[in-house]
Amino acid sequence: MNEITSIDVSEIGTSEIYQLLTTAIAPRPIAFASTIDKEGVVNLSPFSFFNVFSANPPILIFSPVRRVRDNTIKHTLENIREVKEVVINTVNYPMVEQMSLASTEYDKGVNEFSKSGLTPIDSIKVRPPRVKESPVSFECVVDNIVELGNEGGAGNLLISRVVYIHIDNKYLDGNKGLETKKLDHVARMGANWYTRVTEQSLFEIPKPIRNKGIGVDQLPKHIFKTDIFSGNDIGRLGNAEKKPSEEDLDEFQKKSSIAQILKIRGKDEKIAQLHKTAKGYLQKGNLDFALKTLFSDGL
Repeated sequence: MNEITSIDVSEIGTSEIYQLLTTAIAPRPIAFASTIDKEGVVNLSPFSFFNVFSANPPILIFSPVRRVRDNTIKHTLENIREVKEVVINTVNYPMVEQMSLASTEYDKGVNEFSKSGLTPIDSIKVRPPRVKESPVSFECVVDNIVELGNEGGAGNLLISRVVYIHIDNKYLDGNKGLETKKLDHVARMGANWYTRVTEQSLFEIPKPIRNKGIGVDQLPKHIFKTDIFSGNDIGRLGNAEKKPSEEDLDEFQKKSSIAQILKIRGKDEKIAQLHKTAKGYLQKGNLDFALKTLFSDGL
């Protein structure tokens, strides 16, 4: 049995809580936020406390956190209190080092576009500029600011409503939709770590859209009698839309090698062989044959 470390957050400091949260809750998308103050001074800064929360209306929320060391707030929040507009730019690998440079705590009034070498482009509906190098930029109006506390480490939820979207065409597919494999996104991990979303790291999980998976509880109970299947294997099996019918099983047994396995007299050996065969089908992406193997007669 795995040993567990349990922590009462009231007994540790904010810095330790922050490190645990940002390492455990990962990867996190990055909101590269450009803002402007009432004097027209631009600020550009990344935030990884960020995500999308609604499509109608289209809402993005990110949170500039009060600095733990001295309880000061960031220029982004100061600007948005003055001008409730922001452009949230996405970040991919070709620009990640420049994004990181823009996170430097420069004095107020210093233009991070100039410091990072990134290119500002005028927005259409809001005053802050967008980042030319970003794959996608969202012009937003900030509808609400929710302050979660007034001490160091407290977040400030900036509820941002999207009013205009800019997409670099090189990241589109043939149907004018965003192509995940082309985006090359990066995401924030804990400490100084990031992760890169490459084609090699991507995978798809077939999932019923209109039908419900049968669930693990509807699978033959013997699947838990060996350690051949991983949790992912069992989840994939339980995600099937229906059990194979008796007719399907009869036909399957006539055309496959499963009949030879069913002739094995020892129950444990028979189960192990069925599991190994079903596992092989799963590894080849053949969920149908895997299910038929596990539901075959003779157990």
